[in-house]
Amino acid sequence: MTLALESPLSAVRGVGAAGERTLRAEGLATVGDLLWRLPHRYEDRSNPLRIGSLTTPDVTVTVSGRLVQLVERGARNRRMRIVEAVIDDGTGSLPVVWFNQPYLAKALPAGARVWLHGAVKVARSGWGLQLVAPEWEVEDEDGEPIHLGRIVPMYGKLGNWGGRRVRTLVARALEDLGEVEDPLAALLPAELALPPLGDALRWAHFPRPPASDAALGGLFEDLARRRTPAHRRLAFEELLALAVVLERERGRRRRQRAPACSITDGIRESARRVLPFHLTEAQRRVLAEIVADLQREFPMARLLQGDVGSGKTIVAALAALVALAAGHQVALLAPTELLAQQHHATLTRLLAPTPYRPELLIGSLPAAEKRRVRQGLEDGSGHLVVGTHALLEDAVVFGRLGLAIIDEQHRFGVAQRQAMLAKGEAPHLLVMTATPIPRSLALSLYGDLDVSVIDEMPPGRIPVRTVLRDDAARGRLAEFLRKEVAAGGQAYWVFPLIEESEKVSARAVATHVRAVRQALAGVRVEAVHGRTPAGERESVMAAFAAGEVGVLCATTVIEVGVDVPNASVMVIENAERFGLAQLHQLRGRVGRGRRRSFCVLLTGPECSDEARRRLEAVVATGDGFRIAEEDFRQRGPGELTGLRQWGRPEFLVASLWAHRRELEAARALAAAAGRRGELAALAKRVRCPGGVGPDIQAG
Repeated sequence: MTLALESPLSAVRGVGAAGERTLRAEGLATVGDLLWRLPHRYEDRSNPLRIGSLTTPDVTVTVSGRLVQLVERGARNRRMRIVEAVIDDGTGSLPVVWFNQPYLAKALPAGARVWLHGAVKVARSGWGLQLVAPEWEVEDEDGEPIHLGRIVPMYGKLGNWGGRRVRTLVARALEDLGEVEDPLAALLPAELALPPLGDALRWAHFPRPPASDAALGGLFEDLARRRTPAHRRLAFEELLALAVVLERERGRRRRQRAPACSITDGIRESARRVLPFHLTEAQRRVLAEIVADLQREFPMARLLQGDVGSGKTIVAALAALVALAAGHQVALLAPTELLAQQHHATLTRLLAPTPYRPELLIGSLPAAEKRRVRQGLEDGSGHLVVGTHALLEDAVVFGRLGLAIIDEQHRFGVAQRQAMLAKGEAPHLLVMTATPIPRSLALSLYGDLDVSVIDEMPPGRIPVRTVLRDDAARGRLAEFLRKEVAAGGQAYWVFPLIEESEKVSARAVATHVRAVRQALAGVRVEAVHGRTPAGERESVMAAFAAGEVGVLCATTVIEVGVDVPNASVMVIENAERFGLAQLHQLRGRVGRGRRRSFCVLLTGPECSDEARRRLEAVVATGDGFRIAEEDFRQRGPGELTGLRQWGRPEFLVASLWAHRRELEAARALAAAAGRRGELAALAKRVRCPGGVGPDIQAG
């Protein structure tokens, strides 16, 4: 029977009704669903070793030869059956043993030529070697091997189906698969040299060995990184599906009617009065981009990226002033009450020369104050509000919301972003992040947004000196902190955990703050973490901001939302347990004032050489974008920001790091189709299943 990608899995030989139920429970309904689930790794089992050359135990080997003996017997434990054999390849012989697999006595008749792959161990007798529980395959001159004698794909379990059974299923599906139509064949960018869909599916599961042994290492590196032409072809289709979804969203936004924001001489004069200093060239550039968006007929949707301390807030304030002067309301959504309060104080100071007075709406406000603020927003007397998730409550109604600003966007999910926009009629949207994001990741996570980058720091900012230290430096560090606090400075001491764990030997706030207090006797040391009651946490943070606390011990709760210009030292415990981008964010909490500032990366005794090399990237540069690129390269996007949090689907094949060229090409293809009005036709050509496939068809 000839199969198609749309064929049900019940049509594959050996599946049956029970097997179909098992696979469906794993989200697999068709042959295409199965073939898009690629191996998680590959093993080279193509070149068998000579048995006569095997001299050491505890190694995994592939051998090929003839079974000269094969017996099944019972063990002392009556519940266990043992199959014993001897394989001979002409250079030597090797005993083989399998446990509780009595069917092998019939599947592997004596005299058969077989391939075996498994671990060589010292024989139970203590003399010689034996092969224990190897994978096996009978040599068939009329067919290609599946499990041995080739580059072998390795699969995870599907329900109660083990990897060997899955491999057999994939091989049968590919053997019976007919000609695969490739609707994208004519659209594949020539410069990417991508194979047709059918070839890509076949080669990605069962790659062909290279012509020379010298090229084998390069092939396995490409397989591990999913950089073979087959993998890149499948990745391109997934990325194209996502690009179409994002282009569709951009088109939908352009059809909406935006609140008009014209620029007058009065607005320009207000902006001059608001500015406390001259903008950098980068700030002027991104402000011009934002203002141009605010004057268009469709809603702005723009991401403002800028490193910690680059001056995003003043740009956002000037954008808010444009919308306010045009008669619209502005809302700024922040992830924490502390950050909301700091934004409220900053905007109150900046907008003092104007008629606009920012309001604050956070969960800890008295009920009467909340009612007053909400009433002002509804009747239009409240012009600008800064708040937390309290802004998203149903009770909050805006009379004429024209601009929504979301700060530290990575702390919010896509649902909150949409809920904020639903408070108005197609309001403009500006999202800000101090987490530098590589371009390829931004194209995916923010593909429906235009991107502005402040890539210049304000003049006069003193770089933070970053050093890497181990446990032996604790005594000197304590003395340094004591002197720094005595001279008027303050310090953060950040820990990766709240409490000690039996599994993780990292230092934790609850356990080790006592040791910090002992080492810094006479210095006021306080602690906050995610489980600290909100009122207590806010009180401690406020005391630290006021200079009453010398050292603040904390978890990453202080990563966002603390602006203490007097803080001059950041100590990060077990720094090897943090991501590079997170370390850079934490470092950005110091160096905000006139004091020379320091960041000390403390490593634990279990810090590996590889982890130390990672940390040296943070020591070497203060450029957040360079650090983000390195973090993204090492850890991937999922750990950097979390694709699920953004409402973006997870890819089956594509990697935003490995497939950058494919992503750029997919975006260009979707954008061109959008300009020609052919986006719907392009969507119908995409056939990948998984998260992106259904999304593209659902639109």
